[in-house]
Amino acid sequence: MNRIPGYEFFGKQLKEIDRSFENRHKPIMLPDASHPDEIALRLAPIAVEAAQLLRSMENALIERRIKDDGSPTTAADLAAERLILRRLDEAWPGVPVVAEETASTTHTDEFFFLVDPLDGTRDFIHGTGEYSVNIALIRGNRPLAAAVAAPAMGSVWIAGTTARRSTMLGEGSHFDWHDIKVRSAPAEGLVALVSRRHGDVATEACLSILSIGTRRMTSSALKFCLIASGEADVYVRCGATMEWDTAAGDHILCCAGGSVVGPGSVPLTYGHEDRGYRNGPFAALGDASLSSKLDLPTAAA
Repeated sequence: MNRIPGYEFFGKQLKEIDRSFENRHKPIMLPDASHPDEIALRLAPIAVEAAQLLRSMENALIERRIKDDGSPTTAADLAAERLILRRLDEAWPGVPVVAEETASTTHTDEFFFLVDPLDGTRDFIHGTGEYSVNIALIRGNRPLAAAVAAPAMGSVWIAGTTARRSTMLGEGSHFDWHDIKVRSAPAEGLVALVSRRHGDVATEACLSILSIGTRRMTSSALKFCLIASGEADVYVRCGATMEWDTAAGDHILCCAGGSVVGPGSVPLTYGHEDRGYRNGPFAALGDASLSSKLDLPTAAA
């Protein structure tokens, strides 16, 4: 891993994580697909631990660099990813992990994880608090279980077959889970969640067809989770995104009764190594009936 300025500051924490798993040649342990809710419950403390690490790093003087795709990365992204990779290896050794910072070209298998250790790096840098940790287990080409933790909001969402939300309590080992559900779309005055930094003409064209009453700026995968919690109705994105940006939020929203669809109202699929794990345009909807009113472009803007 290439070190970047500021990374050594967190060396002590990371060395403790490294010491927690010493045997890298453990037998492969596949997740039990018959119990997705149990998998989600095991993902929750991993996501929360990474979120708490990020929270502790918010006020540190961390330099950043720009990656080849033009997006920023920081020591915090790398530290959170390193933690998550180790925790997943402890729980399910041998299952591939496709992660944004250090494992974005990993080959997939029947089961694999998609991880964004810090979704909303620009917001992390600017101190808005609108960032999250996203972890999704994929089976085939669709999510099976997922967790999204938002430390600044003090919330974590999970889904296996049921979507749930909890506050982040203590060190992340105790939760107060309650089921969440999307709301029916109102006839007028839909609440649309829009990206703070990623507007585009195609997205605006799609939204203009709907009866939007309120536009609420929200960053990262929080948009999926807020729709899943019944706090908003629609999120359209026609610009480029990656599979680790959407998989966890997609699953949580779908388990809460919503949908995430691409052109032609087809659900998103995952594991597209041939296109570098890049998504096309999509709409995240609390009320699936809204999909018939949208005309998504076939290629990302």
